Amino acid sequence: MKILLLEDDLLLNEIIEEHLEEKGHDVDCAYDGNEALELIYSKNYDILLFDVNVPSLNGFELLKHLRDENINTATIFITSANLLEDVEEGFKTGCDDYIKKPFELKELDLRIKNVCRLHNISLNKLLKISEDIKFDVNNLEIIKDNEKIHIRQKESDVLLYLMKRKNVAVSVDELSMNVWAYEDNPSPATIRTYIKNLRKILNEDLISNIRGVGYRFNS
Repeated sequence: MKILLLEDDLLLNEIIEEHLEEKGHDVDCAYDGNEALELIYSKNYDILLFDVNVPSLNGFELLKHLRDENINTATIFITSANLLEDVEEGFKTGCDDYIKKPFELKELDLRIKNVCRLHNISLNKLLKISEDIKFDVNNLEIIKDNEKIHIRQKESDVLLYLMKRKNVAVSVDELSMNVWAYEDNPSPATIRTYIKNLRKILNEDLISNIRGVGYRFNS
């Protein structure tokens, strides 16, 4: 799914972008309203995520302009503004949902899923790994030679991260920090088990064990 994220807080922008990409979404980032507007005019997006208080053109002004131009892409506001008047203003401009900072990333996932349901936006994400292997992210299935093989959520998360960093050696510490970012860090043995299971399902040459370094997904 193609998502545009408008957020001028660099750290929060990066956190949300990485989370959404790990979920299999294609994310473009903007840091001010005019930059977001240019991207919207040049590309098609399934969902817009707008902070309100951003430079040049705030989120309310930007969405009002889009709606006036009959651009009706599903939109969620992400904002620290907590006054009821701000929430009311957001919905008046045409947003579909409103999430208040601070929030858990799981809540963002749920709100995106609900907006997709309301707008009949497909959440299906089928990634091609090789000519005969595909990865159904949403259903946690690897499709190999037309056989569907179910994997666990964490195996899916590990595979997505390695695929995002394809052809780059990824250390155990990097996997731990990014895949388990908001949870207790796993032991190296736990990560080895997930990698071993993935290599059994995939062709073993797709994930290399780089001795003394970590693992590498080979495109």
